[in-house]
Amino acid sequence: MMSAKDNGQVTQTGWSGTDVQPIGVLEEIRQRGRPWEELAAQYGVTNPDPPWKLTLEATCDMLAADSCIKPYDQVDPGSCALPSLERRAEEDDLSETIYADVPYPENQLLALAHSMIKRGFFNEEELANRMRELERRLNSV
Repeated sequence: MMSAKDNGQVTQTGWSGTDVQPIGVLEEIRQRGRPWEELAAQYGVTNPDPPWKLTLEATCDMLAADSCIKPYDQVDPGSCALPSLERRAEEDDLSETIYADVPYPENQLLALAHSMIKRGFFNEEELANRMRELERRLNSV
């Protein structure tokens, strides 16, 4: 497996490392975002885990499909959207590089979004539009 220094990507034959080039919309989040620990303290929430953490973990599991239960060399190519070992390696690489200043689990969320954008699940504009829509709905109550 290659490291972040190799600046790899997903190819037709499989994973070849992590592309650590910053993504604009995720950089904006990294720079202006507020970690759960800070928000929880501001609003008097005592739960150490953000309310979205369970959904994040479930999303990772669903994208990994059978790669969660099979040895890596027995996972059929294309049988899952984002194999668990690849996602974890990318998460580690991204958490040590461009998201090093972001606390856990926020860095895990940014790393997943980064991997999904790099793989073409959605693009920056689609993510930005969805975030604006959610912010509009949240602030309309």
